[in-house]
Amino acid sequence: MNRFVLPVSVVGTVIGGTVLLKDYVAGGACPSKATIPGKTVIVTGANTGIGKQTALELAKRGGNIILACRDMEKCEAAAKDIRGETLNPRVRAQHLDLASLKSIREFARKIIKEEERVDILVNNAAVMRCPHWTTEDGFEMQFGVNHLGHFLLTNLLLEKLKASAPSRIINLSSLAHVAGHIDFDDLNWKTKKYDTKAAYCQSKLAVVLFTKELSRRLQGTGVTANALHPGVARTELGRHTNIHNSAFSSFTLGPFFWLLFKTPQLAAQPSTYLAVAEELESVSGKYFDGLREKAPSPEAEDEEVARRLWAESAHLVGLDMARGSVGRGHSLPR
Repeated sequence: MNRFVLPVSVVGTVIGGTVLLKDYVAGGACPSKATIPGKTVIVTGANTGIGKQTALELAKRGGNIILACRDMEKCEAAAKDIRGETLNPRVRAQHLDLASLKSIREFARKIIKEEERVDILVNNAAVMRCPHWTTEDGFEMQFGVNHLGHFLLTNLLLEKLKASAPSRIINLSSLAHVAGHIDFDDLNWKTKKYDTKAAYCQSKLAVVLFTKELSRRLQGTGVTANALHPGVARTELGRHTNIHNSAFSSFTLGPFFWLLFKTPQLAAQPSTYLAVAEELESVSGKYFDGLREKAPSPEAEDEEVARRLWAESAHLVGLDMARGSVGRGHSLPR
């Protein structure tokens, strides 16, 4: 009988170590127990993945949750799921297509008219390594959705956020931003050969730069803005990466993916933490890797690049820099 003790012990140790390592890589649960009754939260891209789990976590804490999504059928289903799981009736779906400046303006007008306050804005929606697609307004899809769409949405809701202060803006970036570079000569890949990975990295670098400049502009308003890398998660975001397209990769790399990739629930913990933690109420302009503050890439810290990107973005989406108003927009040629 004793001859089985060592093998069982080894197996137990390996399994235990694997689980602990997985939890370490994943970053663990949100350490804050803070609740948010009476606070209105907007989560973009909340019909699936990290966005849906973030909305669920914040609904558990008593928030009035608005799921902002392009696919209303999936969005309504997600809202119903969250209401059922949390027993919070204040969870609803609203249409928002971040690949359309018109849709973004319509969504913002509706929020400003109908909502008494907006306390937390989680800019979660993203497109990752898609083919060379363009948005309704002619922007490269990843730059258009991941950065420009949220740039316009945030600016349109700023007065409502300021009126609701203390309030928070959470922008989801990615560790991939470290490989990014802002090409001001061709932000939308009009002239150079399209590289979907480079385009994704540029868009996520733009998110961090936007957060830095936004935070600077919001000093003294009671509104904070922070960016984060949620970790690598098993979500639909990676559907264009072809990771699981071959049986060989799925079979041989599957166990490593299980070990290293977070569940959407774990990947939602950093967003939840930044949204509710009392100790972060005055923290702004920072980049978080999971639950820990971390320095971003050197280019992401470049204030001149951040200011220039803001100006270029404002021009592209039609944001009036002087008055903070929004005009018809400056669409790129198709």
